[in-house]
Amino acid sequence: MNITPEMYGKMSEKASPGSNTKVNVPVAFCVGGAICVIGELIMTLMEKIVSDETAAGTWTSIILVGLSALFTGLGWYEKLAKHAGAGTLVPITGFSNAISSSAIEAKSEGFILGVGAKIFTIAGPVILYGCSASVIYGLIYYFISG
Repeated sequence: MNITPEMYGKMSEKASPGSNTKVNVPVAFCVGGAICVIGELIMTLMEKIVSDETAAGTWTSIILVGLSALFTGLGWYEKLAKHAGAGTLVPITGFSNAISSSAIEAKSEGFILGVGAKIFTIAGPVILYGCSASVIYGLIYYFISG
């Protein structure tokens, strides 16, 4: 049986679950916003403890990444992401979750050929294209600003 691209498209649409955008977008916005509010609360607390804005920002990032990795290991982050969708992907916690989940999945293959080789499977393209885009934008800014 030869399947044309049109037939495949129709079969794919039929098999794919529909998404309720009217519900998904506000939920993702609220959950992502809540994660950012937690980050701001941690930042405010850290500014009072270390009294240096740069160090407070660094500690805030470390704490958020650590909590995300912990929650990924406990299986809580996946449960939240199941309902919140993109709201859990955008903040720094989503990046930590991507790396942590890849490491957890590859752990059974050993630390070198498993975790070491596959830890950036999901996050690798983000790093590659993020760095490439920043170089391109930096060059454009350099030549425009003279």
